[in-house]
Amino acid sequence: MTKLSVNLNKIALLRNSRGRDFPNVVEFAKKFIELGVDGITVHPREDERHITRQDTVDLGRLLVDSPVEFNVEGYPSKEFLELITKVRPTQVTLVPDAPDQLTSDHGWDIAKDGEFLKETLSYISGLGIRTAIFLDPDLEEVRRASTVGTDRIELYTESYASALNSNRESEVWEEFNQAAIEAQKLGLEVNAGHDLDLYNLPSFLKIEGILEVSIGHVLTVECIEQGMKSVIEQYLKICHK
Repeated sequence: MTKLSVNLNKIALLRNSRGRDFPNVVEFAKKFIELGVDGITVHPREDERHITRQDTVDLGRLLVDSPVEFNVEGYPSKEFLELITKVRPTQVTLVPDAPDQLTSDHGWDIAKDGEFLKETLSYISGLGIRTAIFLDPDLEEVRRASTVGTDRIELYTESYASALNSNRESEVWEEFNQAAIEAQKLGLEVNAGHDLDLYNLPSFLKIEGILEVSIGHVLTVECIEQGMKSVIEQYLKICHK
């Protein structure tokens, strides 16, 4: 079974566009939880353009001792590490984002950042938090990931989503399949995320051993088009079968 974690960034972006606390992020988390999701994900950025540090604290309070997992993504700046030290989420996913980056668009270069990751992952693990690092489906990077002390990798799936229905679809799917196989062979667990949706997720999850997918942007749009209940039911059917 694959767990579905819903990313709330776009709910926060809608709220911030109007300058008042509507829609309320915590209330929307409760709605998703009532519909049966397995996890909640946020990616607070330095400029707080969507999820804020206070949102992260509030969601941490909501989910403390909950069976619903709390995944906090982000670049491990001093401020980010202070935040997760306070919140103690279930999982922290480290992403190599620049402060002004529009969205995550690449995995870690472990040959370059390996020592930094080792130190950071050791600190987070010492807090009793499960760790993951954002990674391209590159076998060499997967092998390097096994040396830095992370519990999981999160495969960055934009290239898979972009290749769907093209003549490269099978080739790109196999790149992800081999990356997942290699990771598990090396003792790493595997998550995935970015541009996954109701259309492309079923074929992606033919890859064995994907423990969690985190989905936000497209899921939010699908909820607007089809309604939250219908969309979450469809995702859970795909993920849990």
